[in-house]
Amino acid sequence: MPSFQIDILHTLQNSLDILLVWFVIYRLIIIIQGTKAVQLLKGVTIIIIVKVLSNLFGLHTLQFLMDQALTWGFLAVIIIFQPELRRALEQLGRGGFFSRTTHNEQNEHGNVISSIAKSTEYMAKRRIGALISIEKQTGMGDYIESGISLNANITSELLINIFIPNTPLHDGAVIIQGETIAAAGCYLPLSESPFISKELGTRHRAAMGISEVTDSITIIVSEETGAISVTKNGHLFRDLSQEELIAHLKLELSSPEDTTSSRWNWKVKRNG
Repeated sequence: MPSFQIDILHTLQNSLDILLVWFVIYRLIIIIQGTKAVQLLKGVTIIIIVKVLSNLFGLHTLQFLMDQALTWGFLAVIIIFQPELRRALEQLGRGGFFSRTTHNEQNEHGNVISSIAKSTEYMAKRRIGALISIEKQTGMGDYIESGISLNANITSELLINIFIPNTPLHDGAVIIQGETIAAAGCYLPLSESPFISKELGTRHRAAMGISEVTDSITIIVSEETGAISVTKNGHLFRDLSQEELIAHLKLELSSPEDTTSSRWNWKVKRNG
């Protein structure tokens, strides 16, 4: 084979290699964006910068400490980033990088969106507290089992009745699978994030908690103020109008999984 053809082949191989690496990096950024992993990565970056500076200025003790931090850092990353790593592996296993939304799914989502919008508007005006979590790709079977199984077609009237105060199912979360209310009165994990405003209660912490371990979308109606909020990927977006809620649900439910918050086209207040 002529040398110029070999050079062209090597160039194509190198170009493909670089493109694939950049694609993987891009997908990893998409996965961790909007999660606590972003803050932790900033900390890792600071450690690396300190190590380089300590090496440059001959600060041997500080360099030794940074070397130890980086040596054991791999194990720490696995432990700290466990939810994000699990989510990434789940997406890889189900081919989520290339998922598409079908026409039937869009019809389902349209009914879910209209039912949620109508019920949240009713409850917000009357300050009826509500917590509604929509399952996406990450299964929520464990949390569904913690509540009362319903397997009922979703309607705004049913959602309103579930959250009427002093009824048996109002204290807990509703979990929606597809076009079905899978269960009510479900227990969701509470977030331990220190960045959540102290003025927010258990519903908001539960919504944040479930958003940190799954890719679900969770809607909260505040019992104190009637304000509507949404959580996804560890982010809390507060005081949404009905138009913003509907636009957000359409964007998240009609587009491929892991649509990032950078595509949201309204201004919101994050994390309290």
